[in-house]
Amino acid sequence: MLVIVCYDVNTEDRAGRRRLRRVAKVCESTGQRVQKSVFECQVNLMQLEALERRLLAEIDARQDNLRIYRLADTRGCEVREHGRFRAVDFDGPLVL
Repeated sequence: MLVIVCYDVNTEDRAGRRRLRRVAKVCESTGQRVQKSVFECQVNLMQLEALERRLLAEIDARQDNLRIYRLADTRGCEVREHGRFRAVDFDGPLVL
């Protein structure tokens, strides 16, 4: 399934800037960055649950915001891209 992870971490203090880096590293380990605080992740249910646990361990729920959008395969999904960045097509052929 395709999952969109969006976050907004309060970076007004040093601890917030550290949380931001840690949240980004967790997301980078699972998916691809498509905007500064938005990642696309191709995961199964077990990987999604692990990702969510790791992210919840990093954020401060009193100051930060984390949103995870699950796009089920059965509903279909259309992404329209504009601008320079082109995302990896997870369903396309793998060329090495």
